[in-house]
Amino acid sequence: MFTIDQIKEAHSKVKTGADFPNYIQDLIILGVKGYDTFVNDGHVEYYGVNNYTVTSDEKYNPIKIAPTANKELFIEFLVKHQSGETDYLTFCNHSGQCGIAKWRVDIIEMTCTYYDLANNEILIEKIPD
Repeated sequence: MFTIDQIKEAHSKVKTGADFPNYIQDLIILGVKGYDTFVNDGHVEYYGVNNYTVTSDEKYNPIKIAPTANKELFIEFLVKHQSGETDYLTFCNHSGQCGIAKWRVDIIEMTCTYYDLANNEILIEKIPD
């Protein structure tokens, strides 16, 4: 089974979005099937086979999540972030402002799904190979 330290080691190699596919490959080797990132404090729950999970510590001060999702504005912020115009913390703040409470990366399906506070799917993206 994988540990948070192993995941941190894999993540330390990520310098830009271009490194993300290699990071996903490292997670696959470790046995990670997916993970949920929680916008409110940045903690991440990683999951593997047989309901195995590990959880990271919170990463930043609490971010307020808007009670209703604004999908159109979120997509604008997402495009800016993916093109390198914003850093991670700014993206997290924008996500909260748009009512995004978490995102789930499914390594098996190679998707990233964004959810609101009620756990409704707001947007599903295919992760590029």
